[in-house]
Amino acid sequence: MPPALNIITLATFAASLSARALDPVLPHVAEDFGISIATAASFAAVFAFTFAIIQPALGAAADLFGKARLMIICLALLGLASILGALATSFPMLFVTRILAGIGSGGVFPVALSLTSDLVGPEKRQLAIGRTLAGSMTGNLLGASLSGLIGDLLGWRGVLAFLGVLVIIAAIAVAAGFRGAALSRPPKTTLSALASGYRTIFTNPNARICYSAVFIEGCCVLGLFPFIASFLFELGETSLSIAGIVIAGFAVGGLFYTLTVSRFLPWLGVRGMMIAGATLVGMQLGVAAFGLGWKLQMASLLLMGWGFYMIHGCLQVFASELSVEARATALSLHSFFFFMGQTVGPIAYGFGLAHAGKTGTLIAAAMVIIALGFVCAKFLKQRAPADAAARPDVKP
Repeated sequence: MPPALNIITLATFAASLSARALDPVLPHVAEDFGISIATAASFAAVFAFTFAIIQPALGAAADLFGKARLMIICLALLGLASILGALATSFPMLFVTRILAGIGSGGVFPVALSLTSDLVGPEKRQLAIGRTLAGSMTGNLLGASLSGLIGDLLGWRGVLAFLGVLVIIAAIAVAAGFRGAALSRPPKTTLSALASGYRTIFTNPNARICYSAVFIEGCCVLGLFPFIASFLFELGETSLSIAGIVIAGFAVGGLFYTLTVSRFLPWLGVRGMMIAGATLVGMQLGVAAFGLGWKLQMASLLLMGWGFYMIHGCLQVFASELSVEARATALSLHSFFFFMGQTVGPIAYGFGLAHAGKTGTLIAAAMVIIALGFVCAKFLKQRAPADAAARPDVKP
């Protein structure tokens, strides 16, 4: 694996620290501003929506002006937005800082996947993306667990301030690392090539299935997270540290995936990975409906994270193979649909919990995810990008 992957992994780690930082402390945010937990959960929705809506522009900017440069700027923006959020004196002000944080985070992870795909050929791409995911999962793990711990000690403002400083330090470190990294830079993409890349992406039959699938994933799986702390409060577990530990279980499962993908992929194959992963996720959504103790919930989320990345990792590889000319754009669109799902998810779960109850809502989500795994396994096929021949200098 190219040494530059270590720098890319550091960037994804830094960006992911803040992704779920507010989830464990949402009850306290709601209390401070006198709002409901459903309204507080809108922070997750606005972060995801901003992350999603900015993707087409950021993907094009990365292909046109340089992926590494854009990634570093967005890391700095994410750190500053977190610090400003810690100083917010009203709910609307905090809301705006989460929008800025969504923009900053949106310019890191998809671009990191694109850089990874540029550096590694298709035969090792899923393993390389697994390493990039390891950085993201470690960031999610520490972000969630540190958030709960710091929230108990310093409150939610301390969470945002601490993570903001860490992200800015990481941005400086990544900038220094990229300065000396021997990255293979493909020729600059032009606007005409970018337009052609969009056509290439959406004429590929895999695009419709891949992008629809990640939207459903984001809605059914990640849309649940803002409600986990409130579920624990219903059981009498009011410690934010406990909420952070439970949510961090999902990230531990993601790390377990990165450690096992090299063994399970040859055994199960891509189709088997998608079916097994979706089934495992669906089973854990069903388990969540029964309100088990926090230790069992953490174990269930660990299994959910493992299963989620078994299918999601495969979808990321399919997205990376939609186009060579506009690979950053293809992966940014992947993130666009994924985070649009995360935008709709909390709203859909809030509606379902209010009208169908916890059990009915979670069982319905479980059935959708399991069906998704079988649909993806049936219809997604390995296809070389239509524009692969136009760029022999870049791995398809």
